[in-house]
Amino acid sequence: MTIKLHHLRPAPGAKTEKTRVGRGEGSKGKTAGRGTKGTKARKNVPVRFEGGQMPIHMRLPKLKGFTNPFRTEYQVVNVGDIARVFPQGGTIGKAELVANGLVRKNELVKVLGEGEIGVAVQVSADKFSGSAKEKIAAAGGTATELA
Repeated sequence: MTIKLHHLRPAPGAKTEKTRVGRGEGSKGKTAGRGTKGTKARKNVPVRFEGGQMPIHMRLPKLKGFTNPFRTEYQVVNVGDIARVFPQGGTIGKAELVANGLVRKNELVKVLGEGEIGVAVQVSADKFSGSAKEKIAAAGGTATELA
């Protein structure tokens, strides 16, 4: 005998009646499967409600972006500023830059390549940009990075 479409039946227990909760004490009445008392037993509780703790939308930062707490900040000095303040050239360290007001003391110093330099200078700083090293070397000077 072949199986026909009208012979097919769902598996036993696959089809169950919808449970009508909260419709009297006969079955699932009274608390309607929510247990007794507590926030989850109430009707009008917002989905975002967190039981009184600080809500997530207030715990998260308001604006986008990221601030790296381990970022290294440098005081910047341009090659053109060094040429303007030290027209005679010579040896220039962090102490001389601080004394002439180009940087603040007790800070890391980075020399950038903005401007032109025509005198030979021996500059020592914490960091140099590539263009700054090229311009200082082209003028006959040296750029020494401090360790």
